[in-house]
Amino acid sequence: MAGVALITGADRGLGQALCAGLLDRGWRVFAGQYMPEWPELAALAERFPGAVEIVPLDVSSTESVAAAARAVAERCDRLDLVINNAGINAGRTELREGLDWDAMHRAYNVNALGPIRVVEAFLPLMAEGMRRLAFVSSEAGSIAMNGRQGSFGYCMSKTALNMAVRILHNELRPEGYTFRLYHPGWVRSYMSGQKNPRATLEPEEAAACALPFFLGDREDEDRLVLIDYEGREWPF
Repeated sequence: MAGVALITGADRGLGQALCAGLLDRGWRVFAGQYMPEWPELAALAERFPGAVEIVPLDVSSTESVAAAARAVAERCDRLDLVINNAGINAGRTELREGLDWDAMHRAYNVNALGPIRVVEAFLPLMAEGMRRLAFVSSEAGSIAMNGRQGSFGYCMSKTALNMAVRILHNELRPEGYTFRLYHPGWVRSYMSGQKNPRATLEPEEAAACALPFFLGDREDEDRLVLIDYEGREWPF
């Protein structure tokens, strides 16, 4: 097989499409499942018997992430690629409407702290593999380019994620790890609870743009960049 990957937030939307894209390329995929009631992953497992393994995973819980890492370690001896895709919205977004502070805390826990939990727990499995760490961020996290009024929780959580990736890059790049920080575009995802019909990209289209960046090589791996679905670099 081409390699072994873990994808967080693989239940539906972009995460599920990334799983399918890797499986089509011959990869073995550990699919992090947060919502077992959704049928897509089970259907994917039927399409690719033996190539996709579903792992319960709540990135907001240190205990859940540790349990998932133990489960994966029992089934394989290495991971080549970790795609930190899991993300949530942050409730009410406008200052004068009254911000949803609990939702903002949840968004920070999932979007910013979740990927660090995952890297910490799964890093021992990556030492002998490809050592590629990918993170689904957003243009919303760019301080230099942000013109939004509102969306405090989501934007701030993605800015914090970008900083976390910078610190991880500083520490792990000298050990041979490579990084992919990515803005997938406006995806017709389920972050608000229902699929967003107003967005511009279907999950499968977004995954088709993302995977060449996640899997390909870069000329300067020492330089951390935020790249979008059209190959453009964003300041962050």
